[in-house]
Amino acid sequence: MESNIDDLLGRAVAAGASDVHLKVGSAPIVRVDGELRRLDGIEPLRPSDTEAYAEVIFTPKAADDFKTVGTADFAYGKHELGRFRVTAFRQRGSVSMVLRRVVPGSRSFAELGLPRIVEKLAAARSGLVLVTGRSGSGKTTTISSMLDWINSNRGTAILTIEDPIEVLHPDKRSVVVQREVGVDTPNMAEAVRGAMRHDTDVIMVSELSDPETARVAIDAAETGHLVISSMRTTDPAETVSRLVSMFPDSQKSVVRSQLAAQLQAIISQLLVETSDSGVTLACEILTNNERTQEWIMGGEEASFLVEVIKDSGFHGMQTFDQALLKHVVDRNVEIDSALPHARNSHEMKAKALAAGISA
Repeated sequence: MESNIDDLLGRAVAAGASDVHLKVGSAPIVRVDGELRRLDGIEPLRPSDTEAYAEVIFTPKAADDFKTVGTADFAYGKHELGRFRVTAFRQRGSVSMVLRRVVPGSRSFAELGLPRIVEKLAAARSGLVLVTGRSGSGKTTTISSMLDWINSNRGTAILTIEDPIEVLHPDKRSVVVQREVGVDTPNMAEAVRGAMRHDTDVIMVSELSDPETARVAIDAAETGHLVISSMRTTDPAETVSRLVSMFPDSQKSVVRSQLAAQLQAIISQLLVETSDSGVTLACEILTNNERTQEWIMGGEEASFLVEVIKDSGFHGMQTFDQALLKHVVDRNVEIDSALPHARNSHEMKAKALAAGISA
C-alpha cells in the first residue's frame, strides 16, 4: 500500500480529486471531474492497510463512535493537504473510508449559481434559514458561502456548531467562533443554548437531525438570532413535514406556528450534469409570505406549496422545474439531463420546445 495516508491524499489532491474511496480488495479510488478511477501503481488494499489508515486519522471521538456503532463522521486535515470530511464504516467486517476534500475558502453566490435572494437571506437579522438536499448536493458549500458573506459584510458575532468542522472561517468584519461536537461541546443543543446566553447574532448548526437540536434552533430564531442549518430532505414541503414530525402530536401545532413566524427560507438543492460534463446547481426556494404561512399552519398537500412557489417569483421563490428550465434555455444543461429531475417533464418539454429546444 501507499506507505503513508498523507502521501496517498497528496496524490489525490495533485490529481484534482474531490473524493477518495478506501476499501479492502481494491486499490484506492478517486473521483476526478465526476468520474471514479483507481490510482495507478498501488496494490489492492488489505484489511490491515485500511485499519492502519484509520488508526492514523481517527480522532478520539471517531474511534469511540466507530467501536460503538461501526461508523464515524469526522474531519481530518494537514496544512499541506487541506481538510477532508471523513466517513468511516465497516464493510464485510473490514474498515472502509470515504474522504471528501473540502476546498479551502468560500465561493461567492454568483460562482455557485445561487439566486440573488440568497444575499437578502444572509442579510436577515433573525429567523431560520434551512439549506436542504441529498448528501453531496452542496449544502455545506452554500452555507459556507452565506457565512462568508455575513463575515465579509456585517459586523456580527457568528457561532458555528459543527460535527465536524469542515470549513475554517477567519475573522473578517465579524467575529467567528467555531465549535466542534465532541471536542468543544457535548452536543449541538447544549451549544445553541449557550449561544442564546451570550452575545451571538448568527448561529450556524450543521444539521437539524434530532428533536432536541430542532427545538433549540427554532427557539434561537424566535429570540432574535439568525439561525442557518441544513437537513437531508429533498424539497421545502418534505423539509417542513420532517421538521414537524420530529415533535409529539401535542407540540405539532405550536411548532407549526413558530415555523410560520420564524422561517426565513428553505433552499433545496440538487446538482445536474452540464453540457460540458461538469455539474451545476439547481435550487428550489421557498421564502416566507402569507401563502407560505397558510400552508405551514394548515398542513395542506405538497402540491399546494409547489403552486405557491411557482407563482411567487416576486418574493424570490422558484421551483426546481423553473430552475432546470432556465439552465436548459441558457444552454448550460441538455434537456435530457434535466428531465429526470423534473416534477412535470411534459410541461418542461413543451416550454423547452417553445424556446426552440427539442428533447
